[in-house]
Amino acid sequence: MIPSMFVRLAVLAVFVALAVNAFAVAAEKRPVTLDDFHALQKVADPQVSPDGAWVAYSVRTTDLKRDKQTTDVWMTSWDGTRAIQLTSTPDNEHHARWSPDGQYLAFLSSRTSEEDGEQVWLMNRAGGEATKITEIKGGVSDFAWSPDGKRMALVVQDPDPDAGESEKKGAEKKAPRPIVIDRFYFKEDKSGYLDRKRQHLFLFDLATRKAECLTPGNYHESLPAWSPDGSSIAFVSKRGADFDRHSNHDIYVIEAKLGATPRQLTTFEGADCDPDWESRPAWSPDGRSIAYVQGGASKLIFYATHQLAVIPAAGGVAKLVSPALDRNMVQPRWAADGKSIYCIIEDDGARHLAKVALAGGKVDRVLAGRRNTTGFDLARDGKIAILDSTPHQPPEVYALDSGARPLSRQNDKLLEQLKLATVDEIRFKSADDTEIHGFMVKPLDYQAGKKYPTILRIHGGPVSQFSNEFYFDWQLYAAKGYLVVAANPRGSSGRGEAFAKAIYADWGNLDRQDVLAAVDHVVAQGLADPARLGVGGWSYGAMLTNYVIASDTRFKAAVSGAGSSNILASYGTDMYIREYEAELGTPWGNPDAWMRVSYPFLHADRIVTPTLFLCGEKDFNVPLLNSEQMYQALSSLGRDTQLIIYPGQFHEITRPSYQQDRAQRYLDWYGKYLGETPSAAASR
Repeated sequence: MIPSMFVRLAVLAVFVALAVNAFAVAAEKRPVTLDDFHALQKVADPQVSPDGAWVAYSVRTTDLKRDKQTTDVWMTSWDGTRAIQLTSTPDNEHHARWSPDGQYLAFLSSRTSEEDGEQVWLMNRAGGEATKITEIKGGVSDFAWSPDGKRMALVVQDPDPDAGESEKKGAEKKAPRPIVIDRFYFKEDKSGYLDRKRQHLFLFDLATRKAECLTPGNYHESLPAWSPDGSSIAFVSKRGADFDRHSNHDIYVIEAKLGATPRQLTTFEGADCDPDWESRPAWSPDGRSIAYVQGGASKLIFYATHQLAVIPAAGGVAKLVSPALDRNMVQPRWAADGKSIYCIIEDDGARHLAKVALAGGKVDRVLAGRRNTTGFDLARDGKIAILDSTPHQPPEVYALDSGARPLSRQNDKLLEQLKLATVDEIRFKSADDTEIHGFMVKPLDYQAGKKYPTILRIHGGPVSQFSNEFYFDWQLYAAKGYLVVAANPRGSSGRGEAFAKAIYADWGNLDRQDVLAAVDHVVAQGLADPARLGVGGWSYGAMLTNYVIASDTRFKAAVSGAGSSNILASYGTDMYIREYEAELGTPWGNPDAWMRVSYPFLHADRIVTPTLFLCGEKDFNVPLLNSEQMYQALSSLGRDTQLIIYPGQFHEITRPSYQQDRAQRYLDWYGKYLGETPSAAASR
């Protein structure tokens, strides 16, 4: 009996050990790989139902077989126990908005005909198929429900005059019409060459399905917002004799009836609710005031701080709500009592939801800390849903209770498998003793005392910032054994107007010193191997990369994506004509400024760093010719260089196969010149 008992105990012990080992293997996390990029789902646009019971949001996924990204509408119950996918077509459905009674969700989609552009679709929350309710030539780009749910304000673009023309096959097929340009601002990324088409406000009656133009004329309207009583609509427009020449957006109000005349509300000589800020005018609960975002002086263009302002709806003097706060404030929404305004504040490597008192301007951070809150919505009963990210969590939807409670869990299963590197905030001094802030990510296999190949990442903008959010590329590089350092140099947002405008008309000077100081910092800390340094960025990140390698020879590899260096060649070939003339003047009127900021091209002979250039073929933001020129210059000089062109792509590379190709080329280029790390070799 005793021996057999020991046998049974021994067998049991073996089974227990096997079970524990199996559990450990199952629970073991793995490093991030390139394939994980397309497994990530992008969550956006939370919208709380009027009764606070549900939150709708959008989810973008990748279909590798079709080589396409698709966006669908989801909703989750407020308690987070139920998540329902509402659309699942191969097309995109987005901008979901609840009807005032909460019975319906309307959204935008081009699911039946791309020729007519996107239209408004309506779906019953109780279930059933969505129905297309608009059939408007030119397509709908935005809409807003009236308070009684019987009408919508639509933003509709003038139809293409060539649309609908029958084309004959073979030799009789008509050639496209010549492109006639007679505008000052005549090209734009994704839109291409611009003609005289405008977008207008339309009134749409849901019962009759009839849409009628509310704001005809040679103007461009956006961001409609209904007054609480449904009698008027506030919207944003740029007007004047030649509004292509300025960025002075203003807020207008119009009665919600045909034949009404718009009334200009704001008169500030700068941008009010610039559409690029995605900040719609917001009516107070009593309809007497409108909150909005006011920019700075036109001369400061995107360097100016965006501040929260309020103006009487009947007209009058605008008031800054918290003028002492030198931080960007966007997305205003009134609290139910009308005594305070919610908004998102951008602040030194973070974005927070805040509540600002109308009287006195006191700012309370509703949710602070190391996070990046980029969107939110309010229910009538005060419930708040936010879109939030942290360095180790991609954006998801959260309910605000005592803290942030998860509602969407689109990426949970993937994250459960991944071992993520720690992201630390760092502070250091630049060459002139200015304190600069940034981030550092140590490799997953980090060992104290060992020096690692290091990649300096530079953000675009320039008026933007690296924030406490999830960056897949940082995690990928760390998984491959690289140390990653990312700075927010002067020119970045988040630290006030003076910090942002420090590089005004002086690109590649102070900001170059600041990002180089980040490298000096990690080298001095004994973390970075000074003999194995890489650098790279996209857009202005690529421009600053070019400034860096034209003035410092320590980098062994550079990646420059959709950047420019010969700024003279950018005049008239990209979409920034207004900004160039405001900041630099004209090339013939101020040639010294244009020559100064073009030094990476004019002094390309100083560049010895092997450089990979990349760009989208149809990029009108920073056109391909800029990358071609730098590639040609380095090629002429016999430097090690390569140019990658992605066919049919704009400034943002969106085709999944090209995204994967670009990321792999980054890894290969750095691996070739910085020396492949053990982690990278093991993952092949």
